[in-house]
Amino acid sequence: MPKNVRWVLLGVMLAMLLSMLDNMVVGTAMPTIVGDLGGLEHMSWVVTAYTLVTAVTTPIWGKFGDLFGRKPLYLASIAVFIVGSALCGAAQSMTGLIAFRALQGVGAGGIGAGAFALIAALVPPRERGRYQGMTASVMAIGTIGGPLLGGFIAGHWDWRWAFYINLPLGLLALVWLWLKLHVPARRIKASIDWAGIALLSVSIGAIVLAATWAGTTYPWGSWQILALGAVAVSGLALFIRTEKRAGEPLVPLSVFTGHRNFPLAVAMILAAGVVMFGTGLYLPLFQQTVQGASAANSGLLMLPMMIPVVIVSTLAGKVMSATGRYKIFPVLGTGFLTAGLALLATMDTGTSRLSTGLYMVLVGIGLGFTLQMASTIAQNSVAMRDMGAAMSSVNLFRTLGGSLGIAVFGSMFTRAVQPHLSGMGGGIPTDGASAASRLPAGAKDAYLTAVADGTHQIFLAAAILCALAFVAALRVVEVPLKKAGPRPGSEQPDKSPATTAS
Repeated sequence: MPKNVRWVLLGVMLAMLLSMLDNMVVGTAMPTIVGDLGGLEHMSWVVTAYTLVTAVTTPIWGKFGDLFGRKPLYLASIAVFIVGSALCGAAQSMTGLIAFRALQGVGAGGIGAGAFALIAALVPPRERGRYQGMTASVMAIGTIGGPLLGGFIAGHWDWRWAFYINLPLGLLALVWLWLKLHVPARRIKASIDWAGIALLSVSIGAIVLAATWAGTTYPWGSWQILALGAVAVSGLALFIRTEKRAGEPLVPLSVFTGHRNFPLAVAMILAAGVVMFGTGLYLPLFQQTVQGASAANSGLLMLPMMIPVVIVSTLAGKVMSATGRYKIFPVLGTGFLTAGLALLATMDTGTSRLSTGLYMVLVGIGLGFTLQMASTIAQNSVAMRDMGAAMSSVNLFRTLGGSLGIAVFGSMFTRAVQPHLSGMGGGIPTDGASAASRLPAGAKDAYLTAVADGTHQIFLAAAILCALAFVAALRVVEVPLKKAGPRPGSEQPDKSPATTAS
């Protein structure tokens, strides 16, 4: 393991922070962007294009990193992200912005896939706990700092700085890793699985589009959504068949079948992704609308949840590194998640901010125990040869979990809210707390009750999902964590098989 591993990881974390902040900042600045460029009807595509391309390219970047070397691929993804950011800032129309956001998404897919593969390559599982606090801190800064930075830019600067701010940060990460990350480039002679790339891209694209459009642009039972579902299912079936025959498969199926811990870890990560995205969207909505919190401090509203993530993840990582024991942490984590979300599901118009904050602390503890530990379990279940493909699969499921969670939650929220608003014409006000303040007393009470009922349905569904993740955590087999990392200055693939269950 390189002696300066903390300095190397700092550059990797900076690139991760770059992609996390971007989505949060842009989301906050979107009203200003639409006011300048117009094209309100196409606004959702600014997010959809980015998310879709990120999901599609994540496994491709991961596999190419395995084949051609992780350093050059990671640096290339950062460079693509920087170019995409510069073009987004210079966009003169909504169409151009959407196209450039797609290019940004290409870079973001590589950053997400490469970051976890590099961490896995630089730090063996037994030692990884020492550095979990860094990853958790990046997640917390991105979640909290993104909306704050986006609000500041929208209020004080031109919206184009929401993208231009990426340029100095991206260049710093690029130069930092160029100098500090001493992993030589290599090329393996292998045929590229073009059929697998095409089939997985089509399948993921259909899944993300269905998740984005269902319940909003088209009804869940519409022919458009059903057709996308059929494409996704048939595409995945063909993809699995193709991967079984490919000489160098895009996603080696052995990472899912070699050890039962890997699919169990993926299930926990998917649930955690749903919780992260769901709470990040609907908790601030409840706090601002029902509890009257200030929208200007939307990022600060997440502090009761994100601070425990950093603290618990750091402590659990140190214990894991010292003892080599880890199964107890995802079990505790999914248990805390289930309890915290179940309590959030009890909130109504009379729930105090203090009670909400305490429930959020439980969710934060659960995420702190679950997120990084599940990634470590997944990492410990595969050979170094397939680490890029495996960790990109983990990142892909985290992204898909968030996308699917938001789509399903959005549909559930709308269905729960509509009956309460029948006396108001059935329409849902779109500007949150400011809408409530303009309503007469009776209508205001109905609106607040509607939002509370909608969030109740969402957190109850999330609690049930985390209960299933708790069952997955109980089934994890605690095998010894690998101590041997890659030789300093080398990234030769580990051809030994992953540890198997006895």
